[in-house]
This record gives sequence, C-alpha cells and structure tokens, in this order.
Amino acid sequence: MRPRQEITEMFSTFAQVEKDAFSKWCVDKKLHRSMQNCLKSLPEESTKDNFWALYWYKHWSSQSKFKSLANMHLLAYLQEPCYIVSRKTAASLNNNQYSVADYFQMANAEVETVLKYFNPKKSSSLKAYAMMAIKSQLRDILRQRKEAYTCTNWALLRKVSKKLFLEALENAGLSTVQISQYRLAWSGFKELYLQNHPGSAKSLPQPTPQLWEAIANFYNQSKHQLTQSTSSCTAQTIEKWLNQSAIYVRAYLFPSIKSLNTFRSNSDSDESLDLADPSSDSAIADMIATEDLQERKKQISQMFGVLSQALKSLDAKSKQVLELYYQQGMTQQQIMQQLNMSQPTVSRKLVKGREFLMAALVKWSVDLNISVNANQIKDMSIALEEWLRNQFRDFNMNP
Repeated sequence: MRPRQEITEMFSTFAQVEKDAFSKWCVDKKLHRSMQNCLKSLPEESTKDNFWALYWYKHWSSQSKFKSLANMHLLAYLQEPCYIVSRKTAASLNNNQYSVADYFQMANAEVETVLKYFNPKKSSSLKAYAMMAIKSQLRDILRQRKEAYTCTNWALLRKVSKKLFLEALENAGLSTVQISQYRLAWSGFKELYLQNHPGSAKSLPQPTPQLWEAIANFYNQSKHQLTQSTSSCTAQTIEKWLNQSAIYVRAYLFPSIKSLNTFRSNSDSDESLDLADPSSDSAIADMIATEDLQERKKQISQMFGVLSQALKSLDAKSKQVLELYYQQGMTQQQIMQQLNMSQPTVSRKLVKGREFLMAALVKWSVDLNISVNANQIKDMSIALEEWLRNQFRDFNMNP
C-alpha cells in the first residue's frame, strides 16, 4: 500500500516535458481535492494505485456523471507510462523530426484509445496495459504519417475511403452543400483517374489538363444528383477542390497534438482543468505567456522562411505571373497580353502558384503540430496574400 498523499498526487498531477527531458510535475488543484475527498470516504486498505485506476475506469466506462472527472484522473495516472514509452520511442527511432516532448503529447492523445480497448477481465493492471498499447499506437501513427506524407495528393485521394473522406470534410467545417460538391468531384476523380492508373504505387503522376477537363465534364453532367442546385464548374475549380480535399484528409488523419495545458473537460459537467503549481500560480502564468509570445515570433520567422524557400522552387513562368500580379498590380487580362498566354493559363499559374505555397505552409504547420482546420486554412490564406504583396513589393524578382 502507498501513503495517501502519494496516491493523491498520482491521480492529480501532470508531467511537463520540454524537448527531450522531463521538467516538473504540475498539480491540478481540482483533481487533488477530488482524490482527497474520495480517500476520506473509503477504508484505509483502498490506498493501492491499481484500486483507484480500476475505480476511475469503472466511472469512465459506465458513462456516469463523473466520466469527465474520471477521464482526467486516469490521464494523470497514465503520465508515467506515456513518458517512459516516449523516451524509449525517441531513443529507438532516432528521428530528428520529433522530440521526446512531441512523442509525449502524441502518447497523451492516445490515452482515450487505451481506455476504450482496456479490458479489466483480461488485464488487471491498467498501467501495464497502457505501456504496451501506447508503444504500439505510437509506432502505428508514425508509420501511417510517413506513408501519408510521402505519397502525392492524387495517391492519397485515390486510396482514401468514402467514409474517411466525408469525415475529413465535416471535420474541416465545410457546409453540407460544399461537402456534396467535393464528394462529387472526388467521385469523378476516382472513376476517371483509375482508368489511367490502375496500379497501387504510392507516388502517382499529376493529372493532366485533359483529365481535369474530363472530371469537370463528369461533375457538370452529374450535378443534378446534388440536393441543391449549383452552377457548373471549370477544370481549375475541380483541381482546386481536390487539392484542398487532400489537405483536409491529411489534417483529419493526423490532427495536431494539443498541449496538456489546453485540456478542458465537458462544459456540461462544470469541470475545468486548472493546471498549475499551487505555490506559484502567477509565476507559471507569466512564464507561459512569455513562452507563447516567444514561440509565436519564432513561428512567424520560420513561416516566412518556408514561404521564401517554396517561392524559389516555383518554375520561372509561375514566378513571373505572380510578380506581375502582386508587384505591378496587373489584371489577368493584362498579364495574358504581356506574356502572350491564354487567360486560362494565366489563371492556372496564379492558382497553382498560390496553392503550391499554401501546401508548403500547411505541411510546415502539420510538422509543428499546429492545428489545420477550415478556419486555420482561411487565416493562412489571408496571411499568404499579405506576404506575397509584401514580398513582391520589396524585392524585384527576375525569373
């Protein structure tokens, strides 16, 4: 048996991990009071950590009014296995892309899955089960993430299921009408793209302009199936929708891992997490605010670097079109005359140039575990437009 204070702390404290090392334990005062009250009402022999693990698991699995509270107690209890598995994963994989802190946040996000599949009849120790389950979950997540980010948009859209595709669009916050439009475009893509690429290779070639036209025709001929009447679409619109769909699918497959400091329980249970050391509330709040500001400045600097590098990777014609549009303020009609291009070509160069930069920005965000939802995409698009105008205002780019 353990001392009551040790049991209380085990179910009410959260580990703070910075980069590759444990930093400190942070006490949740509400969970701390909850455990103290529970220990007062139960006999002395109940001071065993596995007793309380199963006690809170019972509340969690029975959908009782204490489910949210039980979830937080169990999350606190499983901090140790989450950290141990994270350290071992980092050491065994030696992946420079992720730190121990990254793995730790991924592990915490999997606690809900661990609880879902835990069976106390087969395994009496939740902590021992969590050690094995989290290790397996982390390796599976990393494998799937690697596969998803090494394949092209077309390979991803080709193999994603209809159920997952629709869930990704719903998660991104699209309206019912938008979802039905994207779904119809995706259906045409799968049907027509598979005719030319029946294999199962991860890296599949970009669809040709002829294929985009064919998909647009498919969409326009089939749009009567939609519940709401919509206008016809061009090949450029279809291409834009499908590229955007790939971004939504990747974001849905691998959502950003939220910091433990942002966890909140259900509002209807009036359980809010106050994560802080009781002895230094204001000091920790000030430290977090300062770190957030510094991190934000660092991210903005990195974002500009990513965009600058992506801009250099664009082909000369696309750069020239962007320069004329953003630096000299030309219309598409004027650019068409200046470069002796057709209007659809100018439009496509503008759209594809911006989407190329946006894709680089989204990939950078996902790599940093920054949330990429519909609102984030909108904000990033606005930021990209502002960056392009500033970039071409300050620099004269000669393709």
